[in-house]
Formats: sequence, structure tokens, C-alpha cells
Amino acid sequence: MGSPTTTQASPGPALRVLDAVAARRWAVLARAAFAARRTELDALNVFPVPDGDTGTNLFLTIDGALAGEPGRSGVGLTAQSRAFARALLLTARGNSGVILSQIFRGLADEIAARGPEGGGLDGAGLARALVRADEMAWAAVDRPVEGTILSVSRAASRAGLAAGDDLAGVVTAVLAAARAALADTPRQLPALARAGVVDAGGTAYVVLLEALERVVRGGEGESVPPPRPAATRPAPPPLGGDGPAYEVTYLLDGTDEDRVRALRARLAGLGDSLVVSGGDDGADGADGTWSVHVHVDDVGAALEAGVEAGRPHRVRVERFADAAPETSRLHAASYAVVACAAGEGLATLFAAAGARTVPSAPRRRASAGQLLDAVLATGAATVLLLPNDGDTVLAADAAAQVAAERGVDVRVVRSRSAVEGLAALAVLDPSADATTAATALSEAAAATRRGSVTVADRAADTAAGPCRPGDALGLVGGEVVVVGSDLEQTAAHVVQRLLADGGEVVTLVLGESAPAGLGEAVEAAARRTAPHAEITRIYGGQPVHPLFVGVE
Repeated sequence: MGSPTTTQASPGPALRVLDAVAARRWAVLARAAFAARRTELDALNVFPVPDGDTGTNLFLTIDGALAGEPGRSGVGLTAQSRAFARALLLTARGNSGVILSQIFRGLADEIAARGPEGGGLDGAGLARALVRADEMAWAAVDRPVEGTILSVSRAASRAGLAAGDDLAGVVTAVLAAARAALADTPRQLPALARAGVVDAGGTAYVVLLEALERVVRGGEGESVPPPRPAATRPAPPPLGGDGPAYEVTYLLDGTDEDRVRALRARLAGLGDSLVVSGGDDGADGADGTWSVHVHVDDVGAALEAGVEAGRPHRVRVERFADAAPETSRLHAASYAVVACAAGEGLATLFAAAGARTVPSAPRRRASAGQLLDAVLATGAATVLLLPNDGDTVLAADAAAQVAAERGVDVRVVRSRSAVEGLAALAVLDPSADATTAATALSEAAAATRRGSVTVADRAADTAAGPCRPGDALGLVGGEVVVVGSDLEQTAAHVVQRLLADGGEVVTLVLGESAPAGLGEAVEAAARRTAPHAEITRIYGGQPVHPLFVGVE
């Protein structure tokens, strides 16, 4: 990528040291750059699936940190850098946001090593700080991979060490090395080459260094607008608080897909935590029995909707204010559980298993701070934390790190998908101690084979061949294994592939965009492949992927 074009009538002289004022200006200018290029960064996605959110995560991470830690006059570079790195850690979203926070943590460590005053970094000091930042970024990742932001960071830090003491000279050298390393990422990662893109995180690192170059060389630094007041920031998804007063559940017979869709739409308008599942083939053209669950204030309207859709029975209504705390599945456990949920249906299922849930999905992933808030809200001394998404694992680690400082022991179960999280909670034993429970949940998650089905949003070359916008994509373990024109056939292929090595339990999680009949068709395919398997079909409500599949 080329150097940015800047227009400024009279740029100031190049800085000799990076002091507190310049460091703050760098962060604000980086936020502006991420805001301007977030769509571009989101589009640098290995897969032609609309779930890439690197740019969104980075912008929200740095925007939240700046809004939460407003600049204060007279504060030294050491105190400012520590506060900003801490704020970044709490606002970090996605793996890219956590890595960004670790980069600034490394900078803060080097600044602190120079003394409590933190007067500023010259070129050699900045180079050492970038080396420390690089070490922190690599250490944050479970399985570091070349061809990512880590490769770009490593190349930049090494170039800085060889560039001397002049601050501007070091910045020029690290930026040139970062750009060269970014251009090399498609050679290091075949998936990038197939998609015809460079790494999104590496691109973001270059954008960060471009902002630093502008500040150090006097370009555009003085004209950057002040930080946006914290009061104008979008509120994070709620973790709890006031909600509907009643839980309504019933079974529904004598209905069909069309009436169930209408029922689901009506109940969604009445309340939240909606789950409508079931529908095995019944007699006389009916679609069997459906299970309905919803939280509402208007119980009568929820029941009336059921009567209009079919024949409700086994109706149960419970007022939350009357529910005794000991009804929780984990009331006697020595630990609590927090789980990320990508949709309302998944949130209800995780809550039913005893977990406190945190909304988290592509383009609106939970920050480390939101996970920390949920952990602390449990009031437990030990918490099992399930990210249920590969791009939220590092944020979960960050939350665990901060929680430990507050005396709370958080065990991160490295569940990288919703079906892994469901499999983990299925083996939850409240009578077990926290260590035994964490081990059991981790083993169950790791033993689950995962797949999904989605729709391509652009043309690309995948591991399974080229695709066009609108094509159905089948993924197994995060890799595209089939490209098709029919969503049901593609989903059936994914299930059959997952069952090729056997399987006793199959879980089908339908997303918010799942077309009518998808669940039934995929379940039929699973029964043909594994007639004796236990098959569960549920509504998860997740975006992007009409279907998640788990095989145990």
C-alpha cells in the first residue's frame, strides 16, 4: 500500500522525541484513520463471508479507550501510556483489538523502564518499545502464524533496531519494513493469496505506523480534532437489568412452517429470549410438535399468538420476581459460568444451562471490558468463561487477566464456536470443583467437530474452488470445503463430511436468516448418514451463518 497523501500548508519540524502530547496526538490520529478505513479493513477478509470486522473492532477498541481516558494536561508520558494501554485492554474487541492493546502495553513498558517522569522516547527508545510491543503481541496468541499482523510487527521492530537514534529516521524505517512485510503476507498464507488480499491486521498495523509518521514529521498532527466526548459513545449491549417480567413456555401442535414463522415474528415483537424449535413431521400434513419459549410482559398476547398458530398445551408461565435463586442449575456450584452468545436463541440455551450470557457476534463482538463486567456481576470467586468464537478468545484472555488483579479466578474454556460451547455446557456438572469442571468443558469443546453454512458476498477463490456472490459456502473447521448453488444441498454435504468419521450426537443451530425447511432437510441428510445418531435441531438466531453444525 502506498504512502498517504497529506496536504498541509506549513508542516512543522520533525519531532526529536515522542512525548506525552505527541503520543496522545498519535492515538487520536490513529482513531481517525481507523474510522476512515474501517470498511476497507473489514473487506480484507480471507473468506468471502460478511463477517470480517477487523476495521470495526480496531476502531471501536481505540475509540472506546480514548473516550474513556480523556487527555489531561500535565500528565507525564509514563502515566499516560500506562492508562491508555489499560483502557485499550478493556475496550479490546476481537483478536485484532487485543493485539493492538498488547502493542501499546509494550510501548508503555518501555516508557516506564526509562523512569517515572517519562519525558519522551527518542529513536532508539521507540525502537526498543516496538520490540517489546512485538514480543507482547506474539505472546498473546495461542498459535502464532506468519502472514498476519505478527509478521508485520516483527519486521517493523527489527528494522527499528537497525535505524539509529533519530526518531524520524526510525519511524521511516519501521514503516517501510512494515509495508514490505504486509506485501509479503499473501506468499506466507495461501488463503490470502486465494482471496487476493493482504492481511487485514497487518494492514491495520501499517495504518497505525502511518499515523505515527504524520505526527513525528509534523504532518496533520496539529489539525486532528479533539477526542469525542464519552457521552456520545454508543452504549454497549446490556448485560442485565430490567427486562420482561414473565417467562412463557408451551408446546404447539397442529401448525405448519408458515404459521410458525408468523408466530416467531409476533413473539419477537412482544419480548426477547425467543426460542421456537422442533417440527418433526406429524400426521395429516402437520409439522409435528414445536417448543416455544419467550420472555414477555404481556402473557395474554403471547398465549393468544400460540392459539392463532396452532394448539398450545403444557403451558407454563413464571414471573421472574417469584423465582427463587436456588432454581439455578449452578446454585450449589463453587463457580459461575459466563458464555458469549451470537443470537437470542443461543443466549436462552446458555442461560438455561446456568450461564450468564454476553451478546457477541460478528461486527458487534463483546469487548474484554464487557466480558469482565459479566464475570464480576456473577459475584463468584471462580468463573468459567466461554467465548464461543475464535475471534473472541483473546478478549476472554484479557478479561481473565484483569479479573485476576481483582481477586477473581477466571478459567477460559477455549470454545471457538457456538456448537463447541453447547457441547461444553452439556457436560457441566455443578457438583464438580472448578478445575474438574473446566477440564471437562474444555475436553468436550475440543472433541466437537464444527461446521457451518453461509452465503458468499463476493467473488473469490476458495480452497474448494471459485465462488460468486450468492453462492452457498460450506465450512468445516473454519475452512471452505464446498461451494454450491443450493443452501440445503451444501449444508447436507457439510453434515455428511462431519459424520464421515462417525458421530453419536449432531446439533443443528439455525440462524436468523435460515430459510424455511433448511433444518428439516439437513436433519434428513444426517439421519441417512448416521441413522442411530441423536439429532437436535434448535433456533440460535445467529447472524451471517444460517446454520451451525456440531458433531460429537
